[in-house]
Amino acid sequence: MNVFLIDPVRRTIEPVEIDGSIESIRALIGFPHVDADEIRGGGDRLYFDEECYLRGDETAGRFQLDTLAPVSGRGVVTGAPRPGGVVGPPKVALEALLGRIVFV
Repeated sequence: MNVFLIDPVRRTIEPVEIDGSIESIRALIGFPHVDADEIRGGGDRLYFDEECYLRGDETAGRFQLDTLAPVSGRGVVTGAPRPGGVVGPPKVALEALLGRIVFV
């Protein structure tokens, strides 16, 4: 299943294949503790490093999606959680997502 990986260092947003598990999301983000915020439109979620606000790592890059607080480090956009602890594919199209993200 494809999700969208946001990389603020490279300033890219690209589809990547995962199995839908939280472990695969953690691997993409690069940290063991992740949090998620619902983004507007269809129940999609933005997953990010839970401690990104505490790290203060200026080399990690930052981005902002819609009106959410800016996030430091990588983010992953998925669909809504499904039974069994997996996520679905995002409903938002890549082209639409590109217009909603600002790299800061």
